[in-house]
Amino acid sequence: MRPEPRFKVFDFSMNETDNRNYALRKYFFLIAALVVLLDRVSKWAVGTSLPLHTSLTVIPGFFDITHVENSGAAFGLFAESTAHWKVAALVTFSLLALIIVSILLWKNSHSVNTMTVGLSLILGGAFGNLWDRVVAGHVVDFLDFYVGHYRWPAFNVADSAIVIGAILLVAEILFAKPSSEVVKSSS
Repeated sequence: MRPEPRFKVFDFSMNETDNRNYALRKYFFLIAALVVLLDRVSKWAVGTSLPLHTSLTVIPGFFDITHVENSGAAFGLFAESTAHWKVAALVTFSLLALIIVSILLWKNSHSVNTMTVGLSLILGGAFGNLWDRVVAGHVVDFLDFYVGHYRWPAFNVADSAIVIGAILLVAEILFAKPSSEVVKSSS
């Protein structure tokens, strides 16, 4: 039998539950890494094959691939701002979001559910856009949806992952059973 540690803070032993949580964490961070990979590859493909501000029509009257650079936040917010602190503020906000999402994902990695998948998508998307901001000072956007003269701001794979992740989190909040119902149904 192993002696009880003198200070619990320094006990780094792992029981079976901890091992299972560690195994699940790998999947969540793999999802985030796949989002970053898809984001990087798609931005590279657009950047190397489509000149800036040109479009390739995919579905006429509805969807183009258009190479644009967004120096603002998601969906072009603050893009017109000339403030010198804009990029630094966006990078700082992104870093804080990455830290918070990573902590939430780490603490809630005991099961695969809507929340953990949503957090994984948000983590990957936030990291993908942060990468662009740190390296280039702007984000490459290229998914351009429109109907007639009504256009949605161009976006990218990272933005898509963040929005899908946020939708999953909202769905979890709105449709999750209260803990009292979960306890009643399991007994």
